[in-house]
Parts: sequence; C-alpha cells; structure tokens
Amino acid sequence: MPDSTRLRTLLTVFRPHRRTMLIGLALGLAANAAGLATPMVTKWVLDSFSDGVDLAGPVSVLAVLVVIGAAIGLWQWILMGTLAEQIVLDARTSIIRRYFRARVLDLQRRPTGELVTRVTSDTELLHAASGSLVGLINAGIGLVGTLVLMGVLDLVLLACTLGSVVVVGALMGWLLPRIGVAQTAAQESVGRLGANLEGSLRAIRTVKASRAEARQSERIIGNARDAAAHSVRAAKVSATVWTISWSGVQLSVMLILAIGAWRAGQGLLEVSTLVAFLLYVFQLMGPIQELTQNLTALQSGIAAAGRINELDSIGQEPSAAVESPGPTSGDGPVLVLRDVTARYGPDLAPAVNGIDLEIARRGHTAIVGPSGAGKTTLFSLLLRFLEPTGGRILLDGRPYPEWTHDEIRGRLAYVEQETPVLPGTIADNLRFTHPDATSDEVRGALTAVRLEALDTALTATDVSGGQRQRIALARALLRTPDVLLLDEATAQVDGLTEAAVQDCIRERAANGAVVTIAHRLSTVLDADRIVVLEDGRVRAQGTHAELYATDDLYRRLVEALRIAADPALT
Repeated sequence: MPDSTRLRTLLTVFRPHRRTMLIGLALGLAANAAGLATPMVTKWVLDSFSDGVDLAGPVSVLAVLVVIGAAIGLWQWILMGTLAEQIVLDARTSIIRRYFRARVLDLQRRPTGELVTRVTSDTELLHAASGSLVGLINAGIGLVGTLVLMGVLDLVLLACTLGSVVVVGALMGWLLPRIGVAQTAAQESVGRLGANLEGSLRAIRTVKASRAEARQSERIIGNARDAAAHSVRAAKVSATVWTISWSGVQLSVMLILAIGAWRAGQGLLEVSTLVAFLLYVFQLMGPIQELTQNLTALQSGIAAAGRINELDSIGQEPSAAVESPGPTSGDGPVLVLRDVTARYGPDLAPAVNGIDLEIARRGHTAIVGPSGAGKTTLFSLLLRFLEPTGGRILLDGRPYPEWTHDEIRGRLAYVEQETPVLPGTIADNLRFTHPDATSDEVRGALTAVRLEALDTALTATDVSGGQRQRIALARALLRTPDVLLLDEATAQVDGLTEAAVQDCIRERAANGAVVTIAHRLSTVLDADRIVVLEDGRVRAQGTHAELYATDDLYRRLVEALRIAADPALT
C-alpha cells in the first residue's frame, strides 16, 4: 500500500480530535515562544552585568519565562497524553465494531490471532504517532524561529549552523522511510506469531497427543525470532538516525564555538552575543530531537495505519433491508429456497447448486448426505452468513433482502457443531441470546437438557463436549424460535442425554420448525421429512422408510451405520 494512502488513513484516525490537537499546537507554540526568548533575556542579563546595571529586572523576567514555559509544557504533555490514549481507544473501538459487523466468511478467512493483534499491537503504535503531527509543526516552527533569532545575532555563525542542519537533514530523510518498512515487517511477524500461537493453544490436546510440542514450539518461536529480527532492524535504523542527529548537532556546536571564539577575539562579536548564540545552538537540539522523534513515530503510525486499512477488505453486513417490506404470510412453509446456488468465491465451484426446498412451519426436517454435500452451506444461507449467487430464499413468503440480518436471526435459533461456550456462568451463556430471560425460563431450558448449577463458572470448570452441546441447545430452547437449526446437536452426548434431546426436538417440532444436520442417522430416523443432499443438490426427500426403499445413496448411508430399515427395530 502506498505511503500516501496510509497517511490518509492515519489522518482519518486523527480527524475527530483536530480541536484537541489545535489546542496542543497552540500550547506548544506558546512554550516555544518562552524558550526562544530565554537566550535573548540571558544576553540582556550579561549586557546589564557588564554595564553595572541592577540585574533584578532581567533575572525576574528570565525566571518568569522559565516558570511559564514549564507550566505550558506540563499542560501540553498531559493534554497530548490523554489525546493519545483516546485515539488508541477510538481505533480499537472502530476495529472491534467492524469485526462484529463483518460477514462471517470474510472474518473466518483470517487467523484469529492476527485479528487480535490488529486490535492490541497495531493500534498501540498510534499512541506515539498521535502527537507526531503537532510535534512536527511545533518543532518546525521552533527550528525556524531559532534560526531567525540566530541570524539576528550573527549571520556568519548562522551560515555554519545551516550547513550542518542541511547535511543532517539529508541523511535523516534518507534513513527515516526505512523505519516504516522495518516496523511494518515487524508487525506482520507479530500477527503471524499471534495467529499460530492462538491456533496451537486452541488445539493443545491434539498437539500433545501427536507429540508435536517441540515442532509447534519451534515453529512459533521461529515467528517470534522473525518479529525480533525485524524489530531489531527498526531499532538499528532508529539508533542510526538518532546518532547522526546528535553527532551532527555536537559537531556543529564545536564548529560554532571555534569560529565564534575567533570572531570574538578579533572584536567582530560581543561575548554576550556569542553566549546567546551558543544557547540557541544548544536549544536547536530540542527541535531537531523532536523532529526526529516525531518523524519516527509518524513512520510507525503510517505502518499501523496500513495494517488497519487492510481491514477494509473485510465485507460488512448491511444494517438495514435493501428493499421495502412486503406483505407477510402466516400460512404455508416458514422457509422456502427456490433454485438457490451459492459459492464461497467467484472462481470456486458452487457449494450448493439449484436447491429447491421448503421447510414446513411445524415438524422436523433432517438434512443428511456425505461430507461435502452442502449441508453446512445450507445453514449458512439460512442464517445469512453467506449470500446466494442465484435463486431466492423466502421467510414467511418475503424474500430475504426485505429482512435485516437481525430480523432473520431473531426468527431462527442455531446450535452449531463446535458449540463454543462463552466466559461466565451457565446462566450467562443461556442468556446470551435473550439477556432479559427470567430465572424460571433459564431453569426450564436447563431441565430440558438435564443440566443444573446455574451459577457454575465455565471458566473454572472443565466443560466436556457433551456439556457444551447441552448448554448450546438450552440456549436455543430458552425462547421458542420459529425455526430451530441444529448442526449435529447430539454428536457428543451420552445415550440418556441423547434421548432427552430427542424428546426436546419432538416437543419443539410439534409447535414449530426444527431443521437438523445429521451425520448419525440414528438421531433423525423419526424425522417428518429427510432431505438427502449430494454434490450440492437435493437428491431425494421423504421419510426414512421411503428413502431406504427408493434411494441407493441413503440406503448405503444407513447400512454403513448398521441401522435397521425399520426405525422401530433400531
């Protein structure tokens, strides 16, 4: 990404705080003014001393300037420090909101650890960069003001100073862009480190069972070494810039002192003027140091802005329906798919192709088929995690585009296959979808799946896969949805709990629609209708007995699991 684009992104981050930045700039200019006046007052003190005049006035002015400069500097420091924290907070808030508004599939294409790094590590670089623009303007004006006053004192010494400044500035201008390149590479390495570490820790049981601890450790440590190498490279460039700037200033001081002493010895320059000029030379180190620091911080901020700007490629779910609502129908099927085709990328084959399906308003519909048949894709379409590339999906007779995402998901309840639990108690997990649910409602949902202990903290308990599935199912059952979507909801439960879950499904199917994805066909033999998918298409529909008698694929699936043709015999 070009630096100009990254800089525009950085300025966009700063724009809401421009008023505070202007106040900080004004304070910095006032502090500069007090600092610039100090050498001139010092010259006044020295001239007054040589003339035998009372020093009380000049010394008092000098003391007042020091106090005022310190007070203004403290005020600016606090103001800019607060601004920096606010900018980082705003950036993190914006990214977090973007994540939770993002399209699920776009978000899942990126490693979780990298996404976390964008919020934690990348935004932290904005902390130093937040005051860089104000600092650059202050330092620039301070540098110009110092040079002007130096010219007022002695033009020959000013020429020597300008020569040194030009040489140092050219070297810094050549080196500074390298800091941004190294910083960007370091942040990318940190992102890879976070992604690989997060994935390995999430699969720690598999890692240990596979005796892969050493291999994974070395892989992740390699990412850490890579990040350290890039950070060291950035540190070396920064150290070089600092060394050149400081050495250039010190050499300038030595040169000016030598020339000034010679000119004073020749009677071409007053000693008080030489002292004042040397004070300005020493004071010149401040603006040069500030320019170097702020240019370095700006390069880091530009690198962070580039990383943050990459998140624009994550698609966002629309917050409102794209069409005006039409009439709704309380009769007929609750969900209808008409010739629906969907794919996960423009160059990929369709995951489902020409699906025609109706979900009755009441009853249990089971979706079965071999791996890769399109079962999970079908659920992604119903939950609007994925948009169809062809055909239409209707809810209550209205096309999906006439509904918002929230409206659709408010009508559906979903239990996913991995069934993650969230930090907090069991009751907190159940109330995740319905925060206003009463304790009686929560207990009723838990009883239905044979769970207790509302206040058990899941972060302090080793929750089994079966317990997670029951918690997720209870969460879905807490409030009666129009459609209950279950993705292999009984895969990790024992026989007794499976029977209880099946009772829940039958009870729910008597009053609403239940759609299940099943790999264990024994759990859906009594479904009102079974839909067989193959290669993204609906192959057959019917009851267990009908499909066993008429569909070869379904019969093979059943026989592979040694299930009897008659559900009553199973």
